[in-house]
Amino acid sequence: MDEASEKYPCLDSILPEIGEFGRYQIAVCSFVGFAMLLHSSAHNAFIFTALNTEHRCEIPECDSSSPAYEPSWLPNAVPYQNTGPTKCQQYFYNSSEPHNGTCSFKDFDRSMIVSCNSFVYKTEERSIVQEYDLQCDNNLWKLSMVGSVNSLGQFFGLFLGGLISDKYGRKVLLIWGMVLCAVCGIVRAFMPTYEWFLVFEFLDAAFGAGTYICGFILGVELVGPKKRVLTGILSSSCYTFGEIFTAAAAWVVQNWRHLIFILYSPIFVIISYIWLVPESVRWNLSKGRVEEAKAILRKAAKVNGKELSENTLEKLSLIELDEDKTEKDSFGKALLGSVTITMRLINCCICWSTCTFLFYGLTLTSVSIAAGNSYLDFILTSLIELPAYLCCNFMLQLFGRRWSISLSYLLTGFACAAHVFVPQDSHVGTLAIYLIGKFGATAAFTNLYVITSEMFPTKMRHSFMGTCSTFGRLGNMIAPQTHLLASIWTPLPMLSFAVTALIAAFLTLLFPETSNIKLPDTIEEAEMIGKTPLKVLPEKFNTV
Repeated sequence: MDEASEKYPCLDSILPEIGEFGRYQIAVCSFVGFAMLLHSSAHNAFIFTALNTEHRCEIPECDSSSPAYEPSWLPNAVPYQNTGPTKCQQYFYNSSEPHNGTCSFKDFDRSMIVSCNSFVYKTEERSIVQEYDLQCDNNLWKLSMVGSVNSLGQFFGLFLGGLISDKYGRKVLLIWGMVLCAVCGIVRAFMPTYEWFLVFEFLDAAFGAGTYICGFILGVELVGPKKRVLTGILSSSCYTFGEIFTAAAAWVVQNWRHLIFILYSPIFVIISYIWLVPESVRWNLSKGRVEEAKAILRKAAKVNGKELSENTLEKLSLIELDEDKTEKDSFGKALLGSVTITMRLINCCICWSTCTFLFYGLTLTSVSIAAGNSYLDFILTSLIELPAYLCCNFMLQLFGRRWSISLSYLLTGFACAAHVFVPQDSHVGTLAIYLIGKFGATAAFTNLYVITSEMFPTKMRHSFMGTCSTFGRLGNMIAPQTHLLASIWTPLPMLSFAVTALIAAFLTLLFPETSNIKLPDTIEEAEMIGKTPLKVLPEKFNTV
């Protein structure tokens, strides 16, 4: 064990003394979980605000005042494709006779196809399609661009959020990142043009980007070693409930503006966290705020009904901020001075990009499964995340961190590859493939969060996780565009998921195994993960 570890007490050995997951931690984790639910709702709102609603040309000469979407006479007036009537084309109308809600083929010149300017919609759903006149296939890229701009906002926000969190605190970013996200989200509902809508979509995503990781770290850094994985699983489950809430709200209101108000308004409750949620004990210690850390631990012990020795707390006072050490233990110095940390970060970024590509790619395309209810399909592909989270606990016990992630990627890869052999008109078969693939992607994402939070030192933990998640947004930006590959070959989007999943399954095996170790507080401790048995926690403090 290195000199730093001998000089400073291990916080992981103190947390069990106050209760690894007592009433205090449960209360804090509940508050954080609620914030994660709200983050998830806001994060996924764009899927339904930019929903591609089914429509066809309105034929004023033939349609009644309350037109049906597909009346019996429609094939006389509109060309048909395999999926139904074309969205923006009609045959040239050449009749002068009045009609009462019907037309015959004699009223149209079928040799001439023209574009139309008004539309009849299959359902009463209202998205930005109607708001900004994004009908027709040539505007599909504009709908996909909403998802890509959202991911671009996260790309910038995650990295900056990590730096802000590590410098000013986890709680600061969690609260004010969420509040600014809500402000931009609600303002977005009043934008007069598509371009301004995209500007506030970007700002919304940028401000809210780092808040999920903040909540995850706040939970993980407060509980004892045995409860880290449980806390991570509970945090991830809250994200799932946020997805379900988003789809259910969209299903009920079916209006993008109303949906935004429902999802973003509750976020302002997070302001109360100034008084309800404590700052991370580890962050306080890393900044030399020992008295603040002691106060939090005393309160936790009191609420949990435990006795915390003052002698134990006094050991925390031995921590001194050394200017040279502070200079060395910075994000930039860690990358420039440690080949091990740099290579680990590069591999981590690649795996995160792949994971977000799979997770969000399968989530986004679930709303367009043939013959299905887009809201119900989204809810089902979200619900499959819950058993995946539960399985993560057993996987991590049986296989450790690395193999758990690798096996999860393999499951996703094989499921997506199997899509080639499923008939295109089989809704049940297609949905089953999506559910299995999403199950594997969810397990990989959860396990990746756990191992990433354990591989890097405390002072820079959010910066490193933020960097990984930032590069992960590359996969997120590409994911909304994958459905365009179907125009080349229908199974191509799923095959792209399969190939990337299999590559990532191999790369994750290059990570060090982090089971049964204490969280590293310094660069030196992080470098030694997997290289020495002395870093393993005593048996009574073993993690999952």
